[in-house]
Amino acid sequence: MINRVIVTGRMVRDPELRTTTTGKSVVSFSIAVNKRFKPQDQNEPDAFFFRVSAWDKTAEYVNNYLTKGRLVGVEGRLESRKYTDKEGQPREIVEIVADNVMALDRPRDDAGNAPAAGGGGSSQAAPRNSAAAIPDEYDPFADE
Repeated sequence: MINRVIVTGRMVRDPELRTTTTGKSVVSFSIAVNKRFKPQDQNEPDAFFFRVSAWDKTAEYVNNYLTKGRLVGVEGRLESRKYTDKEGQPREIVEIVADNVMALDRPRDDAGNAPAAGGGGSSQAAPRNSAAAIPDEYDPFADE
């Protein structure tokens, strides 16, 4: 059987990182994926919303580098699970368990520092939970 999902969407909320009792990192977040056609009913949302979870290194990457509003590509598998809510009602959810999560845009903070289109430059985003990146002014080939 094949159970593979690849979706592209915007993060609806900041990721939430947790650590299991065995020390594994797990992150959960949601993404909104635009519908192909706008709904006729104005009360109906024009996007699908998916819950996503990721483990270990992928979880740490998502937590450190991605925030609400970022465009991401998610590759993984669908899993369903059942649980009982606080009121004692049985619930079932389907979520994407991500094997790979990719940032598909630049952080909004870099908008003013981004090179012009076609410049061929690449920028590294600073981790969200670390100090701000210092501009790279050191030129190892410059004469001293």
